Parts: sequence; structure tokens; C-alpha cells
Amino acid sequence: MNTHCKPMDRNADIPEGPSKSQLKREMQALQKLGEELVALPQDQLAALPLPDTLRDAVQLARRITSHGALKRQRQYIGRLMRGLDAEPIRIRLDELRGTDRAVKARFRENQRWRDRLLAEGDAALTEFLARYPQADRQHLRRLMRRAGGEDGGGRPPEYVRELFRYIQGLD
Repeated sequence: MNTHCKPMDRNADIPEGPSKSQLKREMQALQKLGEELVALPQDQLAALPLPDTLRDAVQLARRITSHGALKRQRQYIGRLMRGLDAEPIRIRLDELRGTDRAVKARFRENQRWRDRLLAEGDAALTEFLARYPQADRQHLRRLMRRAGGEDGGGRPPEYVRELFRYIQGLD
């Protein structure tokens, strides 16, 4: 046995900071966030706090049609995002998604009310007026009657749409 050996320090082999795998996961998450930016509608993208270089790279990625070039551009967007704090962008995207979900949910609820008013008549109307007391009962009845009388006949359902617009306007 060698008596001149130093005791082994167990912490000497543990690297400082995040592992290589963790760094790779973070880079992939930033690239995925960049892909979400490319997929956003223009008005939502304009509302995000992005540096000009990143905004330009995202705009360019929207115009690229070649698969390989688009992949390289997405990687470039991911590299650009490494140099900035992505948390405000993530927070704003979450807010946009939440707003978008709320708008879609409200739209579906208005569609259900329209369908119920047309299918159930006065029973649904009473329930609807309890929920929306500001609604004009007579106007709703008139729209329901006209919408129910539309047979299609190759024409678009004008009063069904008008009833839906009226319901949406009550929000």
C-alpha cells in the first residue's frame, strides 16, 4: 500500500455549474420559444418586447420557404435568444395565449347561446335574459323569429348571424 497518497477529494470530479445535458435542454427550449415567435400572428409579434435583431430574424424566418434554410434560421433565432433574458418574452406569450383562450371560450359560449335560443325558444330566452339583463327582449325575439324562418334556399343565414353579433355585443 502506498502511504504517500493523498486522501481523495470526492467533490474534485464534480463540475461547477449546469451539466452539458442541462445546457442543451435550455438551448432547445430557447429554440422552441423562437419557433413560437415565428408562428405568432403579426399583431401579437409586434406587441412583444423583442430586440430589433431578433425581430428581424423572426420576420425573415416567416418568409423562408426552404426547409433547410428555415431550420438554420430557427437555430440562429435560438442563438440570438441565448444573449437575452427570455423570461419577459415567455410571460408575454403566456398572457397572449391566455387572452386567446379566453376569447375563444367566449366565442364558443356565444355560439352555444345562439344555438339554444334558436332550438329552445322562450325557455332559453328567459335564462339568457337572467344572465344578460341589459339585453333587449323584443329585439331578441324578433331576431329569433326571423332566424328561425330562414330556410336557407341557397342564401347565407343573415338573421342567424345578426343574432350572433347581437349576443357578442352584449359582452
